[in-house]
Amino acid sequence: MKVLFICNQNQNRSKTAEELFKGRFETRSAGLYNERPLTEKQLAWADIVLVMEDEQRAEIAKRFPKQYLQKRIISIDISDIYHFNQPELVSILERKVEGLFSTPAIR
Repeated sequence: MKVLFICNQNQNRSKTAEELFKGRFETRSAGLYNERPLTEKQLAWADIVLVMEDEQRAEIAKRFPKQYLQKRIISIDISDIYHFNQPELVSILERKVEGLFSTPAIR
């Protein structure tokens, strides 16, 4: 499964998630407000898109309305208060992402 993780800058949360789950899924990450923001091609690549906050899902809908309607985009609700690979962030990501993929509808 191809999982795209998205946050604001693609420095901490989504980068950590990309690295953390690369052994289990085919992973990539992107940011919405950085020098190289999310592209339509990146969005098209993904089977599922996990955003860190609801606002990011809304921004994707504005930027890519057609792709947005065709993708499963889920907010995992992780605030932008963590650093790359911070143990607390890793723990939260593991709990939330594992919880998502343990449900039959997402597998």
